[in-house]
Amino acid sequence: MRSAELTVRVDDVEPGAAFDTIKDFSRYPELSDVVRSVTVHEVSENEEQSDWEVYFRNGILTWTEADRFDRPGLLIEFSQVDGDFADFSGTWKVTPDGTGCLIGFAAEFDFGIPSLAGILDPVAERVLKETIARVVISLFDSASVVGDDALARAVEQAEAVAVGGR
Repeated sequence: MRSAELTVRVDDVEPGAAFDTIKDFSRYPELSDVVRSVTVHEVSENEEQSDWEVYFRNGILTWTEADRFDRPGLLIEFSQVDGDFADFSGTWKVTPDGTGCLIGFAAEFDFGIPSLAGILDPVAERVLKETIARVVISLFDSASVVGDDALARAVEQAEAVAVGGR
């Protein structure tokens, strides 16, 4: 099983407000050219199911996930219930940090194809981290990747290309 983790610092945003912004998955396609679509189905006040389509390599990954929201704990837990991964689950965690907050994302995934894991998994990890970082940075005026200089540079380059291509 492969894992992907990243942290984004958001300045001057209260943790609860950041949590509410992050949990609005239906906005993600407008924030990243990699996310093709997200359809959200409310299950209860603290649960949703969301259907995802994400461009990956020369195709599209699709899955449905169960999303559980713990507003008091500023925690979102998700797990695939159906889709292209053999296993996909993770968390979003918002924590206070000075006048802002840190948004942590962690996921574990497995495509279930051991013979291709050495090729697919590193690419999927990179794409997942870059996509999540770009989405979070797009959600807030003052946000930056922390603790991963290579990811921060990749996100900056991707944003420069996106701006230059418009």
